[in-house]
Amino acid sequence: MSDKITNELQKLLKANVVTEETAKKIQQYFDEKQEGDQNKLSSVFAIVGAILVGLGIILVFAHNWDTLSRLTKTLLSFLPLLIGQLFCGYSILKKPESPTWRESSAVTLFFAVGSSIALIAQVYNIPGDLNSFLMIWMLLCLPLVYLLKSSVVSLLYLTGITYYGCNANYFTYPSLQSYYYWLLLLGIAPHYYKLLKTKANSNFTLFYNWFIALSIVICLGTIAHKNENLMTLSYMSLFTICYFIGQTPFFEKQKLKNNSFLIFGKLGILYLLLLYSFRWFWDKFIYNTASLSETFFSLEFIIVLLLTFFAGLLFYKKNSKTNFKKISILELAFLTNILFFIPGYEFSIMANGIVLAIGISEIKRGNKLNHLGILNFGLLLITILITCRFFDTDLSFVIRGILFITIGLGFFLTNYLMFKKRNRNEK
Repeated sequence: MSDKITNELQKLLKANVVTEETAKKIQQYFDEKQEGDQNKLSSVFAIVGAILVGLGIILVFAHNWDTLSRLTKTLLSFLPLLIGQLFCGYSILKKPESPTWRESSAVTLFFAVGSSIALIAQVYNIPGDLNSFLMIWMLLCLPLVYLLKSSVVSLLYLTGITYYGCNANYFTYPSLQSYYYWLLLLGIAPHYYKLLKTKANSNFTLFYNWFIALSIVICLGTIAHKNENLMTLSYMSLFTICYFIGQTPFFEKQKLKNNSFLIFGKLGILYLLLLYSFRWFWDKFIYNTASLSETFFSLEFIIVLLLTFFAGLLFYKKNSKTNFKKISILELAFLTNILFFIPGYEFSIMANGIVLAIGISEIKRGNKLNHLGILNFGLLLITILITCRFFDTDLSFVIRGILFITIGLGFFLTNYLMFKKRNRNEK
């Protein structure tokens, strides 16, 4: 503990402000806090050091690679793997309670596995592609997450399988239509669940909340095949599910920056509603199938049904506790999926009304809670809606200019009134 805090405690003891027992507890608290901060810092430096050492070894090999014999290349290819395993073995046997040793050794072995696979394939000209390389690499390193309880490796694993899903289905032509990403994602689920239960407020869990949500949003489109237009409906239901997850008691207790599901859900729903408000999007929403039976029995349609059903289940579970008296418009967004199956129905007009209603409700909520952020978010949403119509309608420039002036004055007046209200309440 710092000398400053120790001196202050001594002064409080002499002044009989705190007892001897209380002073010891305070001192113990700050000692443990300081030790925890030092452990976190040392873990970060150890992880960065392990990554730099691994990259340095690879660069040294690369510089002299062509001059080496095949036997030497083979031995050097396995050398990082051997070193990484020795470090991990030492961590498990001698330092099982040290996060610095566990994380740094696990990261070292993670990159060693990838480099060894790539080097051996290059030495012996083993054919393969990036997708198979990533899958083998991730599967071999998945046990490290559980053996060494390494959250850093689990984040690297999640990044790797996300890139695998994108490369297999988005980046390569022709794409493979691979669903292995979802099986690989299940492999990390127990570790994520344990983090939520034991370390809900840790930095690793914060990263996980964002990484998991982002990874699923990115890779949901990998399901698309012949009826890719249906994926818009799947994303609407997925964002609604994220929104409901973000409103569960567990995530409501978290800070907003930790609640990635709420942020992804809310912004995703609003983005799709704004997209629906364009007529061109509605006109191009057609099925590329020869018959309705092909559409209704496709995997994309089944996913839409499952996600919409799950969103409806979460909607019922949340609002049944309040007898459906506190339903927000955002929570009903997933029901718009039904409108797409009504022949001749143009949803763009209703989408404009829904976004406008959400904006007004956010302004009211911000005013009620005396929260400038929420109030300005509602104003910003209405501004974006008007901007969209700026490029989508034949209104004259004068009318468009008047609309923007009105919105600008609205920003100024609402913020002025909010500050005035706060000053009045403080007096």
